[in-house]
Amino acid sequence: MEYFSITDPGKVRDHNEDNVIISENKNCEVLMAIADGMGGHNAGEVASSIAVTHLGQKFSSLATIGSYDDAVIWIKETVSEINQQIYQHTLAKPQSQGMGTTLVLSILTKEFLVFGNIGDSSGYVMRNGKLHKITQDHTLVSLLISTGELTDAEAKNHPRKNVLMKALGSMTNIDMDIFHVENEIEGIFLCSDGLTNMLDDEQINKVLNEDTTIEDKLHKLILKSNNRGGPDNISAAFLTKGGAK
Repeated sequence: MEYFSITDPGKVRDHNEDNVIISENKNCEVLMAIADGMGGHNAGEVASSIAVTHLGQKFSSLATIGSYDDAVIWIKETVSEINQQIYQHTLAKPQSQGMGTTLVLSILTKEFLVFGNIGDSSGYVMRNGKLHKITQDHTLVSLLISTGELTDAEAKNHPRKNVLMKALGSMTNIDMDIFHVENEIEGIFLCSDGLTNMLDDEQINKVLNEDTTIEDKLHKLILKSNNRGGPDNISAAFLTKGGAK
């Protein structure tokens, strides 16, 4: 198993509100997570940091995540704790009012693979050399597509394509979408919308299939996004099941 993660501020923003983590627990189970923060006064950076720090600390201390059902309970409880931490931070510091973060995560064990998502950061698996998106975006345009009010082509350049319908810290109670995936896969890929807004799935897939190291692949994705303007922070994490870590 081999993995790598990267985050970059992009070409336009003066600071990075994304945070990314890959963590193993005592049973060599792997958590991957990306949080894309939002809010003024660098509050987005605080929100995304709260999310990945809390996840990483809790997961790395586990002897094992347990069964699939145990993992789902753990994810929901941990995400609820994160949501409360962000919410309490905004109460204590009114200047950070409105801060929040997306969160996409995966947990891989020998027995199962599970994804969780809130917001518009994306989770994929690699199967037979092809990327398959697992998560569903919580955006206005995704909602309009699901109701038939927009086509995929119309959504691509919609002026409100980045309006979120769901994010951590935006309300006192929030429920994360959970996706159970067959773990007969070649890899797991997570990214923030700073990447998917610049490159489509086919372009990302092509880079991930190149005959080079996973570090070089992720650096190339960042470079390609920045060469197209890099208007947003960009984060990615990639795990492959072949090879040695």
